[in-house]
Amino acid sequence: MTVWASAWLHGSAAPDDVIDALHTWAQRHEVTAADDDTARQLELPGPHDVPTSVVGLLAAARRAGAHGSRLLLPVSGDVRGLPAAEDLTPAALHAGEVTLLAGADLAVVPEPVADCVLRWTVFRSGPLPPAEEPLLAEAEHGLRGAVRQAATTLVDLDVARHRPGVRDEIAGRLETRIRPPWPAGMPGRALRVFEQADEVEAILAAADIDDPGGALSAPTAAARSAALRPLATMVREARRAAVAEAVRALTQGVDRH
Repeated sequence: MTVWASAWLHGSAAPDDVIDALHTWAQRHEVTAADDDTARQLELPGPHDVPTSVVGLLAAARRAGAHGSRLLLPVSGDVRGLPAAEDLTPAALHAGEVTLLAGADLAVVPEPVADCVLRWTVFRSGPLPPAEEPLLAEAEHGLRGAVRQAATTLVDLDVARHRPGVRDEIAGRLETRIRPPWPAGMPGRALRVFEQADEVEAILAAADIDDPGGALSAPTAAARSAALRPLATMVREARRAAVAEAVRALTQGVDRH
């Protein structure tokens, strides 16, 4: 949403392109405002009304003066860049992701509400706080080290011995991951970072599965969680960096490879 909304706002994509891209994640997308006041201000359906479509969201964003977007992936203990809107924070933390629409003071949070249905709730965020975007070069360098560190962590924690076939699990996760389409002009380096982030996430998912045989002691399980936590942070930062680079390239009309 963050990348495609920016592309659309700057004339690099049509509304149908945005909708087609979002179909990768769900067959149907609904849009509502978080409260009745926001609904009236943005000419969107309220929380108890029949939802509108993504086209309605794009039109509302343009009317509100949006000129770009920013991705946040908040977790408990790390809400950097998240506007201090009372109702937004719990929704963003629950989803673990939010698109901020710069210039419009809006935030959009996705939530699955039914099989193959994703609802986007629009919040009035207030002025966006300043936030440093992670640098892509640093994220790429960090992910290379994270891949090695994650693999070492699997060995050190003896996950492979407790669950034979863990490498096949990782390969299977990578094979079945969602690969969304991207706008023309998407920087190649950002795409590489997305790939690397997916690889680390697949390793983390395999390492973080509860041992079905109960072979791991409580201290070992705690050590495993502590070892994997920084790698999960690295994945989030890398994805934010890749999205930020894509937004810069698409809004400046520069194809950065």
